[in-house]
Amino acid sequence: MRFLDLAATSAAVGATSGRRAKVELLAAALRALDPAEVPAGSGYLAGELRQRQTGVGYASLRDLPAPAAEPTLTVAAVDAAIDEIAAVRGAGSQARRRELLGRLFAAATAEEQRLLVGLFSGELRQGAQAGLLADAVARAAEVPVAAVRRALLLAGDLRAVAVAALSGGADALAGFGLQVGRPLAPMLAQSAPSVDEALAATGTPAVVDVKLDGIRIQVHRSGDDIAVYTRSLDEITARLPEVVAAVRALPARELVLDGEAIGLDETGRPLPFQQTSSRAARRTTPSTTGGTPVAPAVLAAAETTGETVLTPYFFDLLHLDGEDLIDLPGRERWTALAGAVDPTLLVGRMEVDGPEQAGAAFAAAVDAGQEGVVVKNPDAPYDAGRRGAAWVKVKPRHTLDLVVLAVEWGSGRRQGWLSNLHLGARDPRTGEFVMLGKTFKGLTDDMLRWQTERFLDLAVERGDWVVRVRPEQVVEIAFDGVQSSSRYPGGMALRFARVVRYRDDKSAAEADSIDAVGAIHAGRPTG
Repeated sequence: MRFLDLAATSAAVGATSGRRAKVELLAAALRALDPAEVPAGSGYLAGELRQRQTGVGYASLRDLPAPAAEPTLTVAAVDAAIDEIAAVRGAGSQARRRELLGRLFAAATAEEQRLLVGLFSGELRQGAQAGLLADAVARAAEVPVAAVRRALLLAGDLRAVAVAALSGGADALAGFGLQVGRPLAPMLAQSAPSVDEALAATGTPAVVDVKLDGIRIQVHRSGDDIAVYTRSLDEITARLPEVVAAVRALPARELVLDGEAIGLDETGRPLPFQQTSSRAARRTTPSTTGGTPVAPAVLAAAETTGETVLTPYFFDLLHLDGEDLIDLPGRERWTALAGAVDPTLLVGRMEVDGPEQAGAAFAAAVDAGQEGVVVKNPDAPYDAGRRGAAWVKVKPRHTLDLVVLAVEWGSGRRQGWLSNLHLGARDPRTGEFVMLGKTFKGLTDDMLRWQTERFLDLAVERGDWVVRVRPEQVVEIAFDGVQSSSRYPGGMALRFARVVRYRDDKSAAEADSIDAVGAIHAGRPTG
């Protein structure tokens, strides 16, 4: 397939507002791909490169050669060229990568160059998100969309699902089960402002889990092979030796566990999320006082790192010794979890039959320094990748995950640091971000140092007062409410906004929407 045709489809999808029309455009492009081009081509339509790391940064895309007058590139040729760029290593790699990148762009027409820039920068906003691509794959392959979506949730790889659907139809899609060693999209929780409203969604009796302020992890074990994945399905095994050691000490031979890894201080209370996420250099030896005991295997592994101890705590079991558990009710999965995992590695949990008990569990979690609770329906299966009413999280404040749009230089003691953040919520209709206000509250000196370096790397315009940045960095913001405001284009502003933590585990596409802000403004629960 000509790369120009794919670029034209991408542009047409971006210019089209109707969902059905977008799906038809994408499905037609998928059908036109050569079978060998489907992995790369389906990724391009979703705004993703098949090669996750290419070594091409934003600066490399500034000075590009003039576009070609006539199209010569195919999807396969572009994929091969990007493969060659991604494989460059060693001495002289920067110059060699620049040469290969220049050669690729010189062969591309203006429309093809626009698509390539969007793919390399990760900023291809054409409205073709994963849900839309799933519908397009189903239409192109003439298979039920439900079969595509379930396969996508279990595989966590749109490209693999597209290949299966287009080459083998529904039978090939049915072959996607939970595979140990292949991460699947985690089940997510809705939000509620109180445990009473959470119980109204889940029903009673319910189970209340402590919501840890850590890093979501999914751990796969097959014999001696152990892999740890993040919420976004990136592998981080080498960074978490204590998690590997803890799981290796368990008696089961095959496991898929869902949980969190968190840093604790000397009393067993959680460290700030930023410290957990960055694995700060401080070593800790948590005890049982005021918190949760740490498994010996965790501490033994941590002794070899000289870094913050990241302790795993698990709350679900998706596979055990050859048996998939995701379709079982929660109470059955959790019984199996309790039998397979050392009690020191389990998230705090209690069964409740009403608001009084749930409220007590919530208060205890917050008093222990945790983020809140997750109220769960014990009869629900594990709904991979979905945010339904079976799990509902409750925090002691309003929080939103927003995107940083710009940063202002600080003054006084913050002179020389980027300080005041311009915050934006995602507009699902346009893919753009709507500014809701600014804040410099909640920023420690360590965070100021980190964000100055981070936002200078993301800068697209550097002024004497304001640095405008690519809208990529997600930050969790706590606030007391939403008020009407004529100052900002969305007509709303956050009251007393302050930074809780940076969310490196979330992409800008996963940030909260302007609709969620409007719901809080209107006094409605958000999901």
